[in-house]
Amino acid sequence: MLLSWLRQRRRRQILANPFPEEWHAYLERNVHHYLLLTDEERRRLRNDLQILIAEKNWEGCNGLEINEEIQVTIAAQACLLTLAIPHDYYPGTQSILVYPYGYVAKSTRVLSGGMVWEGDSGRLGESWQRGPVILSWADAYQGGRCPRDGHNLVLHEFAHKLDMLIGTADGTPPLGDYDTYRRWKEVMGYEFERLQREAELGRPTVLDPYGATNPAEFFAVSTECFFELPRRLRGRHPELYGLLQEFYQQDPAGWDWASLRSRCP
Repeated sequence: MLLSWLRQRRRRQILANPFPEEWHAYLERNVHHYLLLTDEERRRLRNDLQILIAEKNWEGCNGLEINEEIQVTIAAQACLLTLAIPHDYYPGTQSILVYPYGYVAKSTRVLSGGMVWEGDSGRLGESWQRGPVILSWADAYQGGRCPRDGHNLVLHEFAHKLDMLIGTADGTPPLGDYDTYRRWKEVMGYEFERLQREAELGRPTVLDPYGATNPAEFFAVSTECFFELPRRLRGRHPELYGLLQEFYQQDPAGWDWASLRSRCP
C-alpha cells in the first residue's frame, strides 16, 4: 500500500512539470498517429509518455546515445496501445534498450531429431518476459513516421508486453471475463489458422504473413495492422477488427486518415 501511494505521488510530481515544448515537435514530426487523435487523447498520451519515460531505464547500445527525441518517439508509440485501457505503464518492463539499427543476437533452435542449432540471428526488436524491450531506433523512427505501411516495430514489441502481463506470450492478453476469453479464442484461433493457410498458398494478405508463426506473433501483427491499416483490416477481417477494437477501446478506422499528409522518409 505504501509503495503504491509513493508511486502515485511520484507520478503526480512528474505531471506537475510543464510538458517540454520541444517534445511537441518530436510528436508532430515523428509520431504521425498523434496527429489523428482528439485533443483530449493527445493530452492523455502526453501524460502517459512523460511517466513512461521517467519510470523506465533507457539504454543505448552499440554506441547509440539516448536523447529525448528517441525517448519521446518510442514512448508515444508504446502509449498509443494503452491510451484507452486500464494500465500501469508496462509494469513488467524495467528497461528499454535501443540499438541504432538492426542488431545480431545469439539464437538457439531445436531441429528435427533433437539436434540443437546455435548461431547468430539478425533482429530488429525483442520483448522479454520480466525483461527489457529491445528496439532498433531506425525502425522505431520509421514506424512512427510511416503510419500506413502496416509495419510498426514499437507497436509490435509492446503488444508482446501486453500479451505477457499474465504469463508467457501466447496471443491472449488480460481480458475481462469468461465470455470474452471464449470469443477471443474462437476468433483469434480461426483467423490465425486462416493466415497460416493463406501464407502456405502464397496468397496476398492484409496481415503480415509473419503472424502465421505462432499465436503470440499473430496478436502482435494483428495489433500493427489494427493501428496502421484499420480500414483494410475491418473490410477483410471484420470479426478480428471488432475484437481488437473491444480490447484496445479505440476505433482507428474512424480516424480522419485523409487529413494525414505524411510521407515516409
